Amino acid sequence: MNKVVLMGRLTKDPDVRYSQAEPPLAIARFTLAVDRRFRRQSEGGDEQTADFISCVAFGKTGEFIEKYAHKGTKFTLSGRIQTGRYTNKDGQTVYTTEVVCDEVEFAESKSAQSANAGGSDSAHSNAPAPSGADDGFMNVPDEIDDDMPFN
Repeated sequence: MNKVVLMGRLTKDPDVRYSQAEPPLAIARFTLAVDRRFRRQSEGGDEQTADFISCVAFGKTGEFIEKYAHKGTKFTLSGRIQTGRYTNKDGQTVYTTEVVCDEVEFAESKSAQSANAGGSDSAHSNAPAPSGADDGFMNVPDEIDDDMPFN
């Protein structure tokens, strides 16, 4: 089985092109920075490490990326790993590995995105911030918990 699930942030704005086919097919290429679960020990202390994973999305998924994705946007995606090779103009064989995306979803709200970018969203400023638990799960405040559909 070839299945990949990733969550990370775009390192730069995506490169979107359209095929010559009729109708044209969107092809979006982007790189996702995915944090590793461990931290590397360095001279200055702990250093967060990340993998930079090349991704490509086609068709409607590519159009979604074109419309909504920009540098720093956090996405969750699923797809498959695809490898390939080609010969460059110098006659050298170049090997490629990328994730072909089947599904792409936002991994944070607009207010969280703007907070990460240094802005604020006044519509959400009155809501209490959820506190993190040591087990890796988020505690949901009681006034929000009542609105959850699975209670």
